[in-house]
Order: sequence, then structure tokens, then C-alpha cells
Amino acid sequence: MSLVVGFDTATEDVAVAATRDGEVLEERRIVAPRGERPLHATALLVELEAVVDKLGGWQHVDVIGVGIGPGSFTGLRVGLATARGLAQALAKPAVPVGTLTALAGGIGERPEAEGRTRLAALDARRGQTFAALHGPGGEQLWPPLVADPHELGRRVAALPEPPLAAGSGTLRFRRELQFAGAEVLPDGDAAHRISARQICVLTAAGSPAPLEPVYLRTPDAEIWLERDTH
Repeated sequence: MSLVVGFDTATEDVAVAATRDGEVLEERRIVAPRGERPLHATALLVELEAVVDKLGGWQHVDVIGVGIGPGSFTGLRVGLATARGLAQALAKPAVPVGTLTALAGGIGERPEAEGRTRLAALDARRGQTFAALHGPGGEQLWPPLVADPHELGRRVAALPEPPLAAGSGTLRFRRELQFAGAEVLPDGDAAHRISARQICVLTAAGSPAPLEPVYLRTPDAEIWLERDTH
């Protein structure tokens, strides 16, 4: 039996879950109040400890899984620092999980995803989206990329079959993606948000490895610093 605790902070949500041999034991998502900053720094450890307390303590946890992005630079730093600290302090193995792969896993839970490719896309701001394409069995067809909606639309239009799409990037650029042929799930569908249980599923199927973030582009702070020094 394997007990997995997984979490993701690459988006504005704090997503935490625990599974045992694929069965979801606990799942939580903390969403910042509208207009306020994400609660990664204040809510992640609180939610992790609450979940683990229900499991009987960290001694029962076999492995830790964490989303490594792409996504929010600040959120990723908080999540990865937390995962590294817990793994070292508790002598637990830690498994990195692609955030877009987890998002695609959630899309795959939809009945209409049967036999179809899944386009996972997150709003990257600056008029761009982070995106990846996965096959009907969850296999990665496009590695994570950053693109503007027109470039992503061209890639989608070139696919042999229209993908099922979800994520904050598809909500922001719904018009462009639907024009290119993608089927974007309805606005309120849960598949648009990262599911921590998918982090757990992928953790159980993965292997421990160094926890390195997937950034895809230079952080805003570095761009501003370079601009200000020239």
C-alpha cells in the first residue's frame, strides 16, 4: 500500500490531496478572495498539516508529490521550497509532476474526453499561455510551451482531430482556440482548475527526482531589473 500526499501551487489556487493506492482520501482547494493575492505562502502548510493529521501523521506518508509548473513564479517557489523542506526533514522521497500534465489528467476524467487529445493551457499573462497537448492515454504529444493565442491557434488548427481543452488559458483565449477547432469545456467546469488528486496519481506512477521548476520564460522581476540597468 502506498500513501501519497500531493500538492500544486503553480496557479492562483492552493491544491492539496492525499491518496492511498489510487483512492482519494482527502482533497482540498483554497482559492484567494477575488481581487486579493494568492494564498500560497499562508495556506499551503496549514492545509498540508490538516490533511496529514487526518491520515494519522507524516509517519504514514510514503511519498510526496509536487507540481513543478509551468505557472506562477512566486507560487512555484513556495511549493517547491515546501516540498524540498518536507522531503529533507522527514526523509521522504519526492516526485516532481508537470502541472500541465496534471491538468490534462483532469480533462481526461470528462466523459467527452474518451479517445480524444487533451489540450491543457494556463493563462501566462503578458498575452500568452502555457500549454501542452496529451493523447487519449495521457501520453505527452507536445512538451510544455509558451505561446500567444494566435500561435497556439495555428498549432491546434494543424491537428488531425480537434482536442478537448481546459485551463485558465483556454478561458482567456476561448474565441481563438474555438476558431482553430478546439472544444473548450464550459466556463464553470472543474477541469479548468488543477486537481491535486491528479498530482497524487502522477506521483504514484513516477519516480523520485530533483525538484526543479519549469519556468519557460524569464521572470518579470528579472526583465524589470535588466530594463532598469540599461
